Formats: sequence, C-alpha cells, structure tokens
Amino acid sequence: MNEWTPIAKEYDPLKAGSIDGTDEEPHDRAVWRAMTARYVPNRGVSGDPHLTLFVARLNLQTTEEKLREVFSRYGDTRNIRLVRDLVTGFSKGYAFVEFKEERALVKAYRDANKLVIDQREVFVDFELERTLKGWIPRRLGGGFGGKKESGQLRFGGRDRPFRKPINLPAMKSEFYGEGQAEKRERGWSRDWKTRNRDQRRSEREWSRGWGERDGARHSREERSRGREKRDRSRDRSSKKQRDEDRH
Repeated sequence: MNEWTPIAKEYDPLKAGSIDGTDEEPHDRAVWRAMTARYVPNRGVSGDPHLTLFVARLNLQTTEEKLREVFSRYGDTRNIRLVRDLVTGFSKGYAFVEFKEERALVKAYRDANKLVIDQREVFVDFELERTLKGWIPRRLGGGFGGKKESGQLRFGGRDRPFRKPINLPAMKSEFYGEGQAEKRERGWSRDWKTRNRDQRRSEREWSRGWGERDGARHSREERSRGREKRDRSRDRSSKKQRDEDRH
C-alpha cells in the first residue's frame, strides 16, 4: 500500500478496471480483451510525445485553426493534429497539440483542462500512447475515464484517478488470535455485557430508591395513625370527665 498513487505510472488493464486498482479478476469482457491485447503504438505519428497534449471532448465543429488560436495562449505550438474519420473526414472529437517548450506544455496542462471551446468543456491530458508503458487504447478495452452509462469506466488517469484502498486485513490478530469477525463478535458481547450490567445497576438503584421512598411513606402513615389514636383517647377522656362533673 505504500506504493499507491492516484495516477497510474504503468498501464495495467486489470487495475484500470478497478476503482482502487486492487481487482484480481477482470469484471467485464472489455477488461479481459485489453489484458490479452498486444498493442503497438502508431509508428507513423511524428513529434515529441513528451511535449504533446491530448485534447478530448471537442465540439465536432472545432477546427485546427480554433485549437491553434486557443493553445497558442500558453506558448508556441509546433503541430496540431485533429483526428478525423478516414472515410467521412469528420472530426472524431479529439486532437493532439505539440508545443515547442516544456514550460508551455505544463501551463496548458494545468490551465486548459475543462476549458470551454465552442460551447464544449474539453479534457486535457498528456499524450499516453507513446509515454505510458503498457498502454492499451479504448477501442481494445483499455484507456482511462469513460462514461457511467457505458458500464466500462477506467481508473488511474487524470479524469478518474484511483481511490485510496481501504486496508482490511483478513489475517488473524497475533494478540487476540482472532480475525475481524471474531473481534466484532467479541466487541458486541462486551458491549452487551456492559449494557446489561448498567441496566441491572439502574434497576437496583431504582429499587433502592423506591424502598426508601416506600419506607418513608409508611413511617409518615404510622405517625399519622398514632396522632389520630392519641386524639381519640384524649377526646374520650375529656368526655368522661365532663360526664363525672355533670353528676
């Protein structure tokens, strides 16, 4: 876990298919296809890959002239290649921009990402085809990013970096000799015993308080009955004395 980084330093299709890069089995056919693919970068592409940016999510109406106008703000550009369909000639929505200096490249990488060009928010990253070891393009099940609707998200890139894994070791604890489940059960048992003990203590305190209150109530009743008895005896004595005086 000490070697974890949010951005992949080497392309691994299996890890790219995992949100935290820890999958051990491919979860869809595209990941499996990427794992078995043998991809060789296009040798016909010219230019310095370390001075080239990948620009995606372009408006299909955006032209090379528009891209040159926008990216020239960050420094001198050497070449702009808008990828088009070989049959129709229409734009495929992404391009590669090569700069003359690294300083301009870094500035554009930092500031041009999520820039709005022709009413579209663009995505900017370094060129990965010739710079990232093991790279597999999207059409072969690899790549980075993707849409949730496709069900084929790829992680480890700028668009969707890896999330930090949660480390939950399955090994037994050397101190307690137990695993996570046993530790949870022991914790629940301890909590239950504590709650039960507290409940019994509360019941004893309540009972003790009730007994004291009940005893006080009985004592008051006894004193009240004693006063009533003395009053009745005094009344009888007074009546008897009046009768004797009358005779």
